[in-house]
Amino acid sequence: MSETKPTGAGTSGRDDLYREAVGQYAAGLGRLARAYEADPDLRRDLLQDIHLALWRSFDHFEARCSLRTWTYRVAHNTAMGHVVRQCRKFHSLLTLEQLESAADDTDYERLMNERLAFEQLLAVIHQLRPADRELMLLYLEGLDGPSIAEITGMSPGNVRNQIYRIKNILNRKFHQGGRTS
Repeated sequence: MSETKPTGAGTSGRDDLYREAVGQYAAGLGRLARAYEADPDLRRDLLQDIHLALWRSFDHFEARCSLRTWTYRVAHNTAMGHVVRQCRKFHSLLTLEQLESAADDTDYERLMNERLAFEQLLAVIHQLRPADRELMLLYLEGLDGPSIAEITGMSPGNVRNQIYRIKNILNRKFHQGGRTS
């Protein structure tokens, strides 16, 4: 990992930081966009919005956190805004309690390979409220508790507890076909 220096408002510094961030985290940004948006056309729009927001954000980057933390913070904030706008247009979001108790019509026994299983897991994650979805996606992206806490503004203990709770709910929904009993 390279040494990242704060930039201020310089366009050259912003461009350099953007190129460095995309060079290191482009695949993660693509996975993040896919996790937040199922529709391919809207996903492309979201990824473009993430890249624009990231590029613009480097005018204010002062290296108080790592480039990785900054990149994911900007990406997740952009994606959460996208989800909230989409949900206002089309449907309501579920709380963890609603997701846990909701009936699930998906037959998980029909999943024949990891790809389908991953798609189903993403579908369940898409049902979460943006804050819960953000925690789970950051966790699945391999960030540790303190990094997630820094990105979300939550305490590390609260992050740990919420992730544990979300994982248990997702595990039950995924392996029991949505049955909570």
